[in-house]
Amino acid sequence: MRPVSSTARYGTGRGPRGKVVRYWPQYLAVSPYYLIFSVFMLFPVIYTVYLAFQRWDGVGDMQFVGFQQFRFLWDDPVFWLSVRNTLVIWVLSTVPMLFLALVLAVLVNSTKRFTAFYRIALFIPSITSLVAIAIFFGAVFSNNFGLINAILRAIHLSAVPWMSNEWTIKLVIAALMTWQWTGYNAIIYLAGLQAIPSEIYEAARMDGAGPVRMLFSITIPLLRPIILFTVVISTVTGLQSFTEPQVLFGSEAATNPNSGGPGQAGLTTLLYFYHQAFDNNDFGYAAAIVWAFFLLILLIVLINWRMVQRKERRP
Repeated sequence: MRPVSSTARYGTGRGPRGKVVRYWPQYLAVSPYYLIFSVFMLFPVIYTVYLAFQRWDGVGDMQFVGFQQFRFLWDDPVFWLSVRNTLVIWVLSTVPMLFLALVLAVLVNSTKRFTAFYRIALFIPSITSLVAIAIFFGAVFSNNFGLINAILRAIHLSAVPWMSNEWTIKLVIAALMTWQWTGYNAIIYLAGLQAIPSEIYEAARMDGAGPVRMLFSITIPLLRPIILFTVVISTVTGLQSFTEPQVLFGSEAATNPNSGGPGQAGLTTLLYFYHQAFDNNDFGYAAAIVWAFFLLILLIVLINWRMVQRKERRP
């Protein structure tokens, strides 16, 4: 009787099953990541879909309520206030952030010395603890003892109620986000600028083009895919602002510590979700909030994508 060969036992290795058997050590090596991802990320995301149709306080029995959570969400004025605050803060932070990032990238790309120092300096804010940055900005923009108001008083100007006015609260949060992520986007733009052949700029200079003309006629068109990437990433991260208002206004009003400051001017949608889930123990409504907001983020990202792609297709 002939012994059974490994090819006959496991197959030729060309099919899906054969590849799994052949490369099982590699699959076993990467399996811990997928197990951790499935347990701590994929399952909670799927579970929130089920939870959005339930009324649950986290302890007692669940009660199926269907679309009642979403109907209440549609009529909830605080939810729409949080959405409006989030969109305003996103616009106030993203537009100047990407513009400053492009300007800084062009300036660093034009220098010949200390380029490594400039890159490190630009990247440091994005790896600094966000809680520490928020505490620092809260001290700088404090109404009574802030550095900004101290400078204004020193030059005989009236102090600004940075942390109590509806619009200045949004400006402080937007300035914090701009300071943190401008350097990160500048590094991305710098990598794209260094991929542009220098011969293009030399030919443009020979034709008499100035720096501004080259920026709008050469740099920005060639950086359009990278600009699209930064717009999408900045949209996703900017609309998920949570730590900034939470740290800046976490001690406001003991009855509602996560109100987002006076008049709820800094109440973002994720902060409202956190308040409903972990302060009111209304996990079903919190799941409905976060899924509705996810669809809103997806819609805004698609709109940005279509706008940039349309400009790219123009002759």
